[in-house]
Amino acid sequence: MPKTLGKWQLRALILCAGFLLALGQAPFSFPIGVVVGLPILAGLLLRTANWRTGFRLGWLAGTAYFAGSMFWIVEPFFVEPEVYGWMSPFALLFLSVGLALFWGLGFGVAARCSGKARLVALVASLTLAEFIRAHVFTGFPWGLMAYVWSDTPVFQLLAYIGPHGLGMVTLAIGVLPLVWSNRWLRGATLVAGLLVAWGIGAARLPDSPVPLRDVTLRLVQPNAQQRLKWHPDHVARFFQRSLSLSAGYNAPVDVVIWPETALPFAYGEHPRGMEMVRAAVQDTQFIGGIQRPDGLKLYNTLIHLDRNGDVAATYDKHHLVPFGEYVPLAELAARFGIYGMAANDGTGFAAGEGPRVIDLPGLPPYLPMICYEAIFPGLAQVEGERPEWLLHITNDAWFGSFSGPYQHLVQSRARAVEQGLPLARAANTGVSAMVDPYGQVLQALALNTDGFADVRLPEPLAPTLYSRFGERMWIALALLLLAGAALIRPRAQGRETSNRH
Repeated sequence: MPKTLGKWQLRALILCAGFLLALGQAPFSFPIGVVVGLPILAGLLLRTANWRTGFRLGWLAGTAYFAGSMFWIVEPFFVEPEVYGWMSPFALLFLSVGLALFWGLGFGVAARCSGKARLVALVASLTLAEFIRAHVFTGFPWGLMAYVWSDTPVFQLLAYIGPHGLGMVTLAIGVLPLVWSNRWLRGATLVAGLLVAWGIGAARLPDSPVPLRDVTLRLVQPNAQQRLKWHPDHVARFFQRSLSLSAGYNAPVDVVIWPETALPFAYGEHPRGMEMVRAAVQDTQFIGGIQRPDGLKLYNTLIHLDRNGDVAATYDKHHLVPFGEYVPLAELAARFGIYGMAANDGTGFAAGEGPRVIDLPGLPPYLPMICYEAIFPGLAQVEGERPEWLLHITNDAWFGSFSGPYQHLVQSRARAVEQGLPLARAANTGVSAMVDPYGQVLQALALNTDGFADVRLPEPLAPTLYSRFGERMWIALALLLLAGAALIRPRAQGRETSNRH
């Protein structure tokens, strides 16, 4: 570590570098951390004494990064502050500190290499650490490094290499220029890396708008605030609002789409409510979110009504939110008054069977995703039949009004780019949007407003490179790079030993 900095000054520098990286996430979407934060952290890594100080460096930087990018996590706890409010500071603290352990692992492994081989090792080990974060303990790939490019052409690289591949490229751009001792060479290498990534992404973007199909969707956004959504005095008001928005101005559409759990009654338990929905949409197909009881189980479900008003298909959410829709070790947690927050009876949801394509007459086949599922790249694709569009229904009222809903939208857009498929998004409080297969928002309803948007469905693109090969080749490359960097260490030690003798 630099001798000119005291202990607290050094910690402040690390925290600032981590926070600069967090500014790349929505709603700021300002990737300054790539050209400032990453070089600072890489330079400090070169000066660490051992893997322990490397681990502390990564852990501290990761804590700042996750606290800065995920402070929206406190919002769900204030929907019912009298019940859950006390948990909010602990949630932010434990989430940030816990996720930062993966960064500590990445930096600690890199610090075990010697010299500037640490830089190559860091690119590989932090990529692998983020891949592990995205998969272990059900996975939590929110706020991946790739998403800092969401407002730039670099975002298009997702179609070729996916989020972990783009994360690896991002780390390489910010870290590897430090292999040069000359500052001008460092600057030139960094700029060259940015220009190459920018150019490849820009070359993928079309010169003209994506062709639109003769299929019109009506996206309904009722703007039901979460604290009032299930309140007996407001349920009927929000339901009536959704019905009125669905009727629109009698303009013809092919399907009306409501957000997650927008139907305020359980599946099969309110025939009159379903009749009101059928009357509102008339002879149009309908897709919406509902809670579906099945014996002692409760599912977060999407239902699809055909033009006759009959239930033609259902899909049960299968990747649930820990501590939101279910609680690990539920019986033990219940003794402390901890229940799943999203189920209004407090018992939590059961998981569905898994992703599947819904293919019904009158609409191109689509792959449904409910809320949290859209943050997982692998869930936007299934074996066998390829869908022609993605559908994301969600209730982002849980995420507040500042960063959470916009970050969730970015991740939905990423799924469109990765698969080369258009994505329709119906969100309770927003942002509802039609996204083309390049991840560009064609039309949207602003956050915290009620309304509807009639949008035509864009044509899909050919299957992308990423949709064909996934993450395998990039994880393999990261492992090879890490192994190569590690092999340099004993040779370097050997030379040092012979020199001393």
